[in-house]
Amino acid sequence: MTGSHHWHKDGLLHFAVGVEDTFVPQGGPGERPIDEYELTEHYERWHSDLALAKDAGAELVRWGVPWYRVQPEPDRWDWDWLDRVMGRFAELGLRPIVDLMHYGTPLWLERQFAHPDYPALVAEYSARVAERYAPYGITDYTPVNEPMIHAQFAGEYAYWPPYLSGPDGLSSIVSQLARGFVLSQRAMRDVLGEQAVFVHVDAGMRYVGDIDAPEHRELAARLKEQVFLVEDLVTGRVDEAHPLAPFLRGHGWGDEDLAWFRQAPVRPDVVGVNYYPLHSTEVFEAGVFHSGGFPDPRPFQDDGTAGLTELLRTAAERYGAPVMVTETCVTDSVKARIDWLDESVAAVRGLRESGVDVVGYTWWPLFDMYEWTFRHSRLPREAHRLTMGLWELKEGEGGLARVRTAVADRFRHHAAGGR
Repeated sequence: MTGSHHWHKDGLLHFAVGVEDTFVPQGGPGERPIDEYELTEHYERWHSDLALAKDAGAELVRWGVPWYRVQPEPDRWDWDWLDRVMGRFAELGLRPIVDLMHYGTPLWLERQFAHPDYPALVAEYSARVAERYAPYGITDYTPVNEPMIHAQFAGEYAYWPPYLSGPDGLSSIVSQLARGFVLSQRAMRDVLGEQAVFVHVDAGMRYVGDIDAPEHRELAARLKEQVFLVEDLVTGRVDEAHPLAPFLRGHGWGDEDLAWFRQAPVRPDVVGVNYYPLHSTEVFEAGVFHSGGFPDPRPFQDDGTAGLTELLRTAAERYGAPVMVTETCVTDSVKARIDWLDESVAAVRGLRESGVDVVGYTWWPLFDMYEWTFRHSRLPREAHRLTMGLWELKEGEGGLARVRTAVADRFRHHAAGGR
């Protein structure tokens, strides 16, 4: 497993699984910390969990680093657990696509993403990880997972720290995340050189329904562009003609902010699209206003593989790079999961045959996860379990058993080239 083999350039369709790695370690009154590795007992079971990925026939694993544990104090780094995990990837011949920022900042970083030093700190952390694990052959990174979801939850909805709200909060957190993204990728490129593979990942969102109704027109138009905002910024696409330049200017950005991104772009080697058929298409209804997101969700519409193929085509055309399904699944029965797996893999193969450069497919997650609502609940974790995995999680006296389902066998069939 060497970095010089760029899997995204060999013309094949590569199969991946992901381990859910949301970290929001800051607690508070009425709020429990979320660390999915803790909730799913991955900290204890990582050795056998990674063997499950191998068993499923995956070649790639989207897997995240818990920054808040690796850097427990500003001047202290704890690599012990991470060293063992990275060694295990190498031992199994699995290639990790390492998620460096999947929501959680360290506990000592006051104001989290809003701290003025966040961009420099996340870049330092990213470079240290890249440097430490280059000798392990680890070269593939996602600097920030779903930055627009980050920005909405932490900057617009006041749902996660630092609890900013409204368009000013959104604009501020977008700026911070995007600056950190650019600085991180540049710092890792300095460490890894041409071996580095950067997979840029955001949530694929679609907006349908009464989007031209007077009460929705302005918001719907912004949301349709906002899906791409962070990626447009980091790739240097936001100039005065960009549809969202007036929005940014109206909420705190000046000439120098826009110019900084134009002067310092970074490029994706692969553009990742996260798509969940039950959640990725929001419906505007005439006469009904929803702010959107967890606090006040709009209704969803299941557009199946049509939504997936539209988003992949759009990403490929917009950024001129290979594309990858970086997350997909349905939270449902084993049969429904198998049906979606079959349909979505067939859709991806069809896109490839039509000339779209789709290089990877990721089932997310490898095993069940716990819904983010756990943070604002007092119920036990089982009440929040989402049946999404190739393996299901089952409570027992010895902790959480991983129970293989037929979805794992079906995934293995597809990964082996089956149709």
